[in-house]
Amino acid sequence: MVFRFLLCTFARMNPKILITGASGFIGSFIVEEALKRGFETWAAVRKSSSKAFLQDERIHFIELNLSSEEALKEQLRDHAFDYVVHAAGVTKCLHQEDFRRINTEGTKNLVRALMALQMPLKRFVYISSLSIMGAIREQQPYTEILESDEAKPNTAYGRSKLEAENWLDSLQFTVYSLQFTVDSLQLKPFPYVILRPTGVYGPREKDYFMMFKSIQAHTDFAVGYQQQDITFVYVADVVQAVFLAMEKGRTGRKYFLSDGEVYQSSTFSNLIRKELGNPWWIRITAPLWVLRIVTFCGEYIGRLTGKVTALNNDKYNIMRQRNWRCDITPARQELGYEPTVKLQEGVQRCVRWYKDNGWL
Repeated sequence: MVFRFLLCTFARMNPKILITGASGFIGSFIVEEALKRGFETWAAVRKSSSKAFLQDERIHFIELNLSSEEALKEQLRDHAFDYVVHAAGVTKCLHQEDFRRINTEGTKNLVRALMALQMPLKRFVYISSLSIMGAIREQQPYTEILESDEAKPNTAYGRSKLEAENWLDSLQFTVYSLQFTVDSLQLKPFPYVILRPTGVYGPREKDYFMMFKSIQAHTDFAVGYQQQDITFVYVADVVQAVFLAMEKGRTGRKYFLSDGEVYQSSTFSNLIRKELGNPWWIRITAPLWVLRIVTFCGEYIGRLTGKVTALNNDKYNIMRQRNWRCDITPARQELGYEPTVKLQEGVQRCVRWYKDNGWL
């Protein structure tokens, strides 16, 4: 207990943060921001994780086995983190049950380990997704999806994220820590905040990058003839929200994140083409049944070859969804979140980075 007290005292003097999924697209940017802010920054990685974007010598690395609560307790035992940002997870899997195993059970194992170790957490930030809501408010004219709407996820990914959220909500009734004040004793629940970003893009991102490559190769492909309202959020604004949630987020709150604008898929394509120098192109809009065939075949081939593909059943449900509007008012009012990068500037930054790094 004396050792943990000393660790907690040190953590208060020098804030210590753990970032899971640190080698990933969003996670690597969270690491960079934590270093800028002077945190003692610990990047949770797997043995197989690439450290290409984790080159700063100030980074502390820790291997975490999210599949085992007992293993996590051993790996975290000698640490006292002030903040944990849980950005680890999968968006594509060969088998649907893997989404739940990694995204849901991995989250449970991590939180249970933190609780068992009585980690002196000020805030646990969980990166969820707008995808947990599913295809709702699809009658035109589309309206913004609200936090109060019933979540109806239509993808295995969305279901796994929602299940993790619901489990975190159940901790509201679990005492995590005791806080003594001058004249009272307060019981504190597990201090989590949930962020639900819409489509996140930016340098290093690989899924939207496929569209950049396709347009560079003279083809723009879209599906469905009904109007589709889509939303985006630049990775730097997600990172902004993470640190605002650490500072101002209230336990149990959930915040949608976007750049505050609504776009059409053609807007995104047109901006990419412009930044690529207006190459000639063929714009193809196919009916949804064509996408259904392509994604069905893609998933089947993926299972045969053992290679994860972006063209899968989840992708079909994501692309056929027509309304991706979401209400970011709570994030603005409660966190002070204000998007700094709109789509045009974000696409410019992406193309510049992709070219500078030999991706395009």
